[in-house]
Amino acid sequence: MTSPILASGLVRTFGTGDNEVRAVDGVDLEVNAGEIFGFLGPNGAGKSTTVRMLTTLLRPTGGSAQVAGYDVVTEADSVRRNIGVALQDAAIDPLMTGQELLRLQAVLYGLPRSEHRSRADELLERVGLSSAGDRRVGTYSGGMRRRLDLALSLIHEPSVLFLDEPTTGLDPMSRMALWEEIRRLNGEGTTVLLTTQYLEEADQLADRVAIIDNGRIVREGAPEALKAGVGSPTLFVRVASAQEDAASAVLSRFGELRPTAEGMLGVGLNGGAGEVSAVVRALDEHGVSVDHLELSAPSLDDVFAEATGHRLEGAESPSGG
Repeated sequence: MTSPILASGLVRTFGTGDNEVRAVDGVDLEVNAGEIFGFLGPNGAGKSTTVRMLTTLLRPTGGSAQVAGYDVVTEADSVRRNIGVALQDAAIDPLMTGQELLRLQAVLYGLPRSEHRSRADELLERVGLSSAGDRRVGTYSGGMRRRLDLALSLIHEPSVLFLDEPTTGLDPMSRMALWEEIRRLNGEGTTVLLTTQYLEEADQLADRVAIIDNGRIVREGAPEALKAGVGSPTLFVRVASAQEDAASAVLSRFGELRPTAEGMLGVGLNGGAGEVSAVVRALDEHGVSVDHLELSAPSLDDVFAEATGHRLEGAESPSGG
């Protein structure tokens, strides 16, 4: 059986000549049936552009892709009939109610008229919006809007679901509620491609992740396997700026220095967590005063840093940056 999402050498450029920008630069993807696939990367990395090509909203400049068994260029209508899409910048009429929007979506997808209200009611209940179904969407909170986006994408029971940064800007409780709904949908057999810049989101939800940076996939695999590939834990150290060079020289004796957020130093401890005390003693012997010290088990941010030479923008690092 053909994988529900396949892409080969996918390219998208914007502009011409000296002003040409390659937003997506030769992306290969294969998403298996029934999995949650995480597309992880910073803003501007090419995540949303790739999704827009896979969902027929942008025509590829090069390469090819098939979604739900159909070519995204030559069979775009068939692709659209078989997928659900919730984009982070979807335009929703704030004067319409949730119930009205869902029923309109049912019309657009050609559902029998007799099913419009029952399907809308079912989805409003599913995403926890039954009590708000008759309210205008302009009165909804950010979390309610994202849940409505999800409901709208499910009106025709798609086999493949694209979620473009579905929890951006949500509070922790709303984010976790949406995670649970995504898991439930996946448990029912829906294949999900999820773009995110949140490390925890990719780690929590995805069976496999692809890490994208500057339009290219730099790592791909199961989160645990990717983290295991990093190997040693990272020791983060903050010292006075005047002592950073001396501290770096000491830290480099214990392993390879790793990219960190600004104002921090990081080293992969070859000897594991047991070397922390030895690092502290060595820094003290060289007159380096430590302001903050924190040990972190291998994370997807370490995977990203190893692959790209910098930390993921917006990552929850020990420095808070």
